[in-house]
Amino acid sequence: MPPAAFFAHPAPGPLPVAQWMDQHPLLRRGVLYAQTVHMDQALSLLQAGVANLASYLAAHVLLCLVPAFFVAGAMAALVPRASITRWLGREAPVHVAYPAAAAAGAMLAVCSCTVVPLFAGIYRRGAGLGPAMTFLFMAPAANILAISYTGAVLGLDLAGARLVLALVFGLGIGLLMATLFNAQEAQRTKGGLDSSETAERPGYRVFVVLVALLLAGTLKVEFLAAAWWQFPVSWPALLDLQAGLNVLAPVDAARGMEGVTLHGVVLVLLLGVLAPLGVRGLGHVDEGFRPSTWWALGLVVLTVVLAAFQVAMTADGVVVGFTGRTAAVIALLGGLVAVARRHPAADLQAWWWESWRFVRQVFPWLLVGVFLVGMARELVRPEWMRALAGENTLLANLAGVAFGVFMYFPTLVEVPVAQMFLHLGMHKGPLLAYLMADPELSLQSVLMTSKVIGKARVATYVGLVVVFSTVSGYAYGSWVDGTPVVLVLLAMTSVVAALLLMLWLVARRTPLALPKEQRHA
Repeated sequence: MPPAAFFAHPAPGPLPVAQWMDQHPLLRRGVLYAQTVHMDQALSLLQAGVANLASYLAAHVLLCLVPAFFVAGAMAALVPRASITRWLGREAPVHVAYPAAAAAGAMLAVCSCTVVPLFAGIYRRGAGLGPAMTFLFMAPAANILAISYTGAVLGLDLAGARLVLALVFGLGIGLLMATLFNAQEAQRTKGGLDSSETAERPGYRVFVVLVALLLAGTLKVEFLAAAWWQFPVSWPALLDLQAGLNVLAPVDAARGMEGVTLHGVVLVLLLGVLAPLGVRGLGHVDEGFRPSTWWALGLVVLTVVLAAFQVAMTADGVVVGFTGRTAAVIALLGGLVAVARRHPAADLQAWWWESWRFVRQVFPWLLVGVFLVGMARELVRPEWMRALAGENTLLANLAGVAFGVFMYFPTLVEVPVAQMFLHLGMHKGPLLAYLMADPELSLQSVLMTSKVIGKARVATYVGLVVVFSTVSGYAYGSWVDGTPVVLVLLAMTSVVAALLLMLWLVARRTPLALPKEQRHA
């Protein structure tokens, strides 16, 4: 059809769309082509998201997250809050209060939103602003769950840098906030602190065994990885199944695509069975034990043990290996059962219910985040990331911080996102800056915190986190690039000293009032 005839034809108007398209074959072919392309892209994105989700469920959840969820539940239920608050008061010695705040934060696996109610509780019950801010920083930035997950996915070097720098700057932020707002804090706490004690027995043994179990499942050392015995399973059909999985979830180490193994499929299926059992057995355990409670816990133990076995493909089928990790996990699970039996039923109910509450709050967001990361990996081009943050510059580190602040991900989701960035070419300096900022700040957490301590304090805290995260990334990136440690430390000291001077001058010139509800008449 000539172009003039096409444009001279009236608009569809009352004609059905299908009839109008039949009169214009060229347009019909274009629409069908666009639909085909869009459908192919949508299916490709969906496949990438599902494959990434399956990979993470199989490879990073069971030996890392499951023990950590129970650690968080034990801290919330078995360690009395009064015994924590007593060490964080404004009158407590600096060498006691700040390390205690950092340790308490490191033991609680919470995100930037979940930590705010805990922060508000200890702050309003008498904790000093400085220790409370250190706790607020450390809990999402360097808790045992985030650090162990970072080490398992990104490597021990980044995990160690994240832990050390978060500890240094977490303590620094707390001390700075206490110094800047010292007069206002003295007014707030002049009525005395709540130093009440509790007769509850802390569950430290449970906590220690759980931490050991978490480390046994995540540490990459020769003793744990070495196979003690191997059991070959000769079944050629398994090779065909694995080949099909490789098509559905291809392996591409350069882009962080881990693929899915037959071992992983079994573990994912067990998680699917565990989910409804957990809802029935652990979601209502505060009302009493029921058969589904013991079935859920038994399936948790079985799934974790199976995850600890080593499974490798061979020319004839698979080889199942019993490793040091397998032995350690089985032994520690037995020890955990023995220790838990010494606690009264009420303690166990509280512990398991708190653990399930943490799973319910965090795990769905983790699933959504990992799924979206898988789809994003199909869209983001490596050259984009290399152009934006492929080198260690202050602008690149600030970009990493900005992404962490405005593109909020719940706790743990920042780790698979960081893995994707690393494979796409992001320098390790900006990557660390992103890891420092992402768990700390989000719009909702900033608004919540401002209702507790006031807008001036929140603005100061946000500024400190942004500056320190940028400095952390730039310093670590410089060290990775070969800059001597002495020069890196001198540069960091100069930046911190300049920041201290600026904040001190601001504090002298600007009245920084308390929130209205905390002002004394």
